[in-house]
Amino acid sequence: MYALYLSATVCVFSVVRAYGEKVTMGDDGGRRGWLGFAVLLLGTVVVAGRLLSVARWFFGWRSRRVVEEVGRRGVALPAFKLARRRDLVYRLTHDPGLLAAAGVYARKNGVPGEVAKARVECYAREIVPSFDAFLYFKVGIPLAARVVRSLYDVRVGPERGLAAMDENGASVVFVMNHRSNIDYVLLACLTADRAALTYAAGEWANVWPLGPLIGGMGAFFVRRGTGDGLYRRVLERYVQMAVEGGLTQAIFPEGGLSRDGRLREPKLGLLDYTLRHFDPRTRDILFVPVGVNYDWVLEDHSLLQPGGPEAGIKGYGGFFASTAESVARNLIRARRGGSFRLGIAAVGVGEPVSAREYAASRGISFTELGREDRIEAVGDLAQLLMRNIHASIQPAAVPLVARALLQAPERPVARDALIPHARSLARGASLDYEAALQTLVLRGLVSVAREGYGPAPNSEEILTYYASSANG
Repeated sequence: MYALYLSATVCVFSVVRAYGEKVTMGDDGGRRGWLGFAVLLLGTVVVAGRLLSVARWFFGWRSRRVVEEVGRRGVALPAFKLARRRDLVYRLTHDPGLLAAAGVYARKNGVPGEVAKARVECYAREIVPSFDAFLYFKVGIPLAARVVRSLYDVRVGPERGLAAMDENGASVVFVMNHRSNIDYVLLACLTADRAALTYAAGEWANVWPLGPLIGGMGAFFVRRGTGDGLYRRVLERYVQMAVEGGLTQAIFPEGGLSRDGRLREPKLGLLDYTLRHFDPRTRDILFVPVGVNYDWVLEDHSLLQPGGPEAGIKGYGGFFASTAESVARNLIRARRGGSFRLGIAAVGVGEPVSAREYAASRGISFTELGREDRIEAVGDLAQLLMRNIHASIQPAAVPLVARALLQAPERPVARDALIPHARSLARGASLDYEAALQTLVLRGLVSVAREGYGPAPNSEEILTYYASSANG
């Protein structure tokens, strides 16, 4: 590393000296001035190099201390999780399968093999995260917990699937419905005393400074819908390495946020990558369904606009601007009601589905199936997981009140009829329907008349969004 700094300094010194000679046109005083400047620059680079080495040692030592601390609390982090990013990138770029894929890519596109290998390395560096235990356990999780608790009353329903994280020898993959970007935070906080989650983040998040922060928290970035076959091969191999390495992962089978409150059809890409080389004789994979529901989704306005948050605005900035506008609008509205509290965030964790048992019960081997048959088998499993996710979604009061209001045969609806109807949809859950009704009135979604309550003008779309999420 020091040789690199020295070489760079020599190059800079040479350039500066040549430039100084040109400028001073032989003036000895001018050359001495440039020489002094170059020596100063050399010293600065050497000192910066030493400081960088010390900083790297310090942050590595700090992270190792956290790993030891959480280990004493029973959080065992697999070696793959703690591996250095450059080592994982090296493993990917020297993987025999990816080298063969790079060769095929080079022949097909008429480019040198080194160009194809460089592309593999570029994709590997884009995908592979750089996990920092200190950032995750000492900064991210405490901050996330504080933010979530300041916004929501978090209620965790059945937690049957969390016991799967304590089973030795199995890779745990949480499969979760996607209602809000808070979903990541909720699940990370819920599992922080058992594991550090690795999850797939969209490429929209891979921008500075958000990208390094999310990568440090263990996320890997995924390009959705890319037609680049070589990129997909690199992503596939990384996902397989993560499963083989025993990482606890979280994926959203829907592939994106729900735009209407309902579960979307599952996308099979990541599930297929996970199962394509699954060998039931080695490490099992446990898919744990997680259902989330909210009284108030921060991004609801941006999700309901035609085309979603990305509509009409090019680049990453459009997504952030649209989402931030919706979040700010909702927080301001909530503050006018007296606080930033947004009601309930309900989480349910269902029974895990063992890939080993699933394959044995159907007499299939994912590794031996042809592509079409494998995709069909993965699709069947995905549908089962989506049903389990749906069954895990817990009731929330605002969605139930919204559904009761929209189902009413006549409007306005008297309070004495509206609240009992919402309660009948709740499957026995104890919820505050009065507060939910006040929230809808506060948001201007429900109007109040002498005869009762009814949808406010231009509010049926967003009321339908919440009513569709009610799992009553």
